[in-house]
Amino acid sequence: MMNISYLGRKTTIRDSFKEYAQKRLKRLEKFFDDDPNVTIVVTNEGDEETVEVTIKSKGMFFRGEKTSRDRQISLDLVADVLSTQIVRNKNRLERRLKAPVPVAAELEIPEVSPEEGPDTLVKTKKFPVSVMDVEEAILQMNLLNHEFFMFRNGDTGEVNVVYRRKDGNYGLLEPVQD
Repeated sequence: MMNISYLGRKTTIRDSFKEYAQKRLKRLEKFFDDDPNVTIVVTNEGDEETVEVTIKSKGMFFRGEKTSRDRQISLDLVADVLSTQIVRNKNRLERRLKAPVPVAAELEIPEVSPEEGPDTLVKTKKFPVSVMDVEEAILQMNLLNHEFFMFRNGDTGEVNVVYRRKDGNYGLLEPVQD
């Protein structure tokens, strides 16, 4: 059973939408052998309703976001995107989802209060750095629709970053000992 949490930005989420979301996302449960954590964020901007769904299961993240004039339509579109992502990558993901969860290190970044100026740090994020190989990191980056992804390389034990290059290929950043 999915553990679903809801967050409304500039809107209120009614029980009828929560029931609809649970019913719609129930179809995705068959892909998981655990109880994944699901976060649904609904944002209202004028006539537009954006629904963002993030599913976390055994260290893997699946994310989709769609905007339309109706939040139920947006949710349907996101559910279809997530289903397509999971099915398309099922073979690669199966190995990861069925395997025991590797120990993840927590990346500690000191909190910094923003100051005015062009070189100001304005946001700090903390997230687990999961152990995986480069191929899995690229897959995870693509599932999250990000331009880069930080992970702990299972071969070297070091923190690495994969990124999408302008030419459409991928790059890997590895630390070098001084």
